[in-house]
Amino acid sequence: MFDWLNTFFTTFLPEPMVAVILILIKIVIIMVPLMLTVAYFTYAERKIIGAMQVRKGPTIVGFFGYKMWGLGQPIADAVKLMFKEIVIPTGANKFLFVIAPVLSLAPALAAWAVVPFDSVKILADIDAALLYILAVTSIGVYGVIIAGWASNSKYALLGAMRSAAQIVSYEIAMGFALVGVLMAAHSMNFGGIVEAQAGMGFLSWFWLPLFPLFIVYFISGVAETNRAPFDVAEGESEIVAGFHVEYSGMAFAVFFLAEYANMILISALAAIMFMGGWLSPFDGISFKLAGISFDLDAWFSLVPGMLWFLLKTGFFMFFFLWFRATFPRYRYDQIMRLGWKVFIPVTIVWILVVGIFILAGLPPWWN
Repeated sequence: MFDWLNTFFTTFLPEPMVAVILILIKIVIIMVPLMLTVAYFTYAERKIIGAMQVRKGPTIVGFFGYKMWGLGQPIADAVKLMFKEIVIPTGANKFLFVIAPVLSLAPALAAWAVVPFDSVKILADIDAALLYILAVTSIGVYGVIIAGWASNSKYALLGAMRSAAQIVSYEIAMGFALVGVLMAAHSMNFGGIVEAQAGMGFLSWFWLPLFPLFIVYFISGVAETNRAPFDVAEGESEIVAGFHVEYSGMAFAVFFLAEYANMILISALAAIMFMGGWLSPFDGISFKLAGISFDLDAWFSLVPGMLWFLLKTGFFMFFFLWFRATFPRYRYDQIMRLGWKVFIPVTIVWILVVGIFILAGLPPWWN
């Protein structure tokens, strides 16, 4: 497709401009489905948590006069927020107040530039993809801090300080967990990390040899996104609504988008780094039973790699919703204790274990 577009545009446009146009087209192809996924992730959250609490969730708003299980609810919410007034508090720093939501959303979207959907579908296949992700996603905390400070509200500032301390604490544990992945794969390129997990199906994926790091990474991801049970930054029962208490209209909607976009990103990265990315769970697996050969690799290779990746991402997205419906909110001191006294020591110890395995040349994961 892009070869045809390249040929078409080069007939009447200079080559540098054609390259920019093709990149913009790829960005749109990634961003439009991502925004739709964010919108309907909120719908899925309401329906799934509703089912867990034995109620129905959205059922009224549909399309073309039909209720259609409430499928029009995310669109209705977006339209409502677009037409609501953005109220800026009198004592607020107007520039920072407006720029803070953008600083939260932009890193969540920019990170998708290096996320591979399969072995060829990727916007920017860079060797330092893992480093890029860590650098870009770290910027999101500035949006939260600036929102809390610029609002000129004590509740917003309390929420921002809580969130900043939480994000910084769990970023360290998450970074150490990803160091373990880097050591096991001998690569910071996501394609290389996925290929390092090939060979024995789901048994050769990094979730098994790096299981403690996998658990620490995912729980840290939940804490990074300020989701339940780590949602003390938005502790409604304590500080009204946290760092975005003064926001309304589209400014609030952008914070909302950033939170859900980050949840999808954490899920996608978990699928890539610990669950084989686009690889089939039966990659390389075949056996004989009662004289009959079962070549699971050949059977399941018919499923596109991109579909496997999306299924794995959706699996992790479900856990974000399940946690919210299940666990009560942690106290702030409990969250800090878990991050500093449990997760960081666990990751350091397991990194040492990984290093010993690599030096010993123990198969099958790190030879």
